[in-house]
Amino acid sequence: MSEATSKLELIMGADGVERIAQSCVMVLGLGGVGSNCTEALARGGVGSFVLVDHDIVQESNINRQAIAFMSTIGQKKTEVMAKMIADINPAAQVITLDEFVLQENVKALMDTWSARVDYVIDAIDTVSTKLALAQYADAHELPFIASMGAANKLYPECFHVSDIYKTKNCPLCRIMRKEGRKRGIRKLKVLYSCEEPVAVEVREGATRRERSNLGTASYVPPIMGQMIAGEVLRELAFGEKGSHHAL
Repeated sequence: MSEATSKLELIMGADGVERIAQSCVMVLGLGGVGSNCTEALARGGVGSFVLVDHDIVQESNINRQAIAFMSTIGQKKTEVMAKMIADINPAAQVITLDEFVLQENVKALMDTWSARVDYVIDAIDTVSTKLALAQYADAHELPFIASMGAANKLYPECFHVSDIYKTKNCPLCRIMRKEGRKRGIRKLKVLYSCEEPVAVEVREGATRRERSNLGTASYVPPIMGQMIAGEVLRELAFGEKGSHHAL
């Protein structure tokens, strides 16, 4: 029993912890949800990661992202996350892909990596990309979970893991349901909040791109990331899908 995973082994068993250690998880997006999820997966003993993000750490990220500190501003998120994983588990294998995930490159990206990973986590904001990923995952029967909206939410007890077609009160889920049906997406596991979003006025003069009416509480994205990590760790430990893929 490794000292680092000894507490987890007590409740998940040696075999479960070993399955986690032999698993590879792909995380798409290292923002508030993705970075906190990845940290929890690393602390949970996941042995291999594929991390995809093109952004750098900004000061506005500090209120919610596991990798955001004054000392990391300006650094690439993938590089900061890889260093954090190495500090938690030096034996972990980490591949970083410094690229945007766009609707246009989802197929090429997933064709390259889907057979080499045991679970895929979508923590991206762009709706078109989320739909393309969901469609690919559904068509290829990938173990997959997507994060829905964290903006303008205050009550973490309202978060649930659900199929997208059973969700309510989430504006992003509403779009995903409508567009998902058009694309023939049969199922999509998501983490979402059933809380009605807080109404926030758009700042005068703000462009649509600025999204000035989207606020985020410091604790909401981390809780979402932790909940997704818990879902993935349980499936890897107790399911039949966790198997080692050499990177």
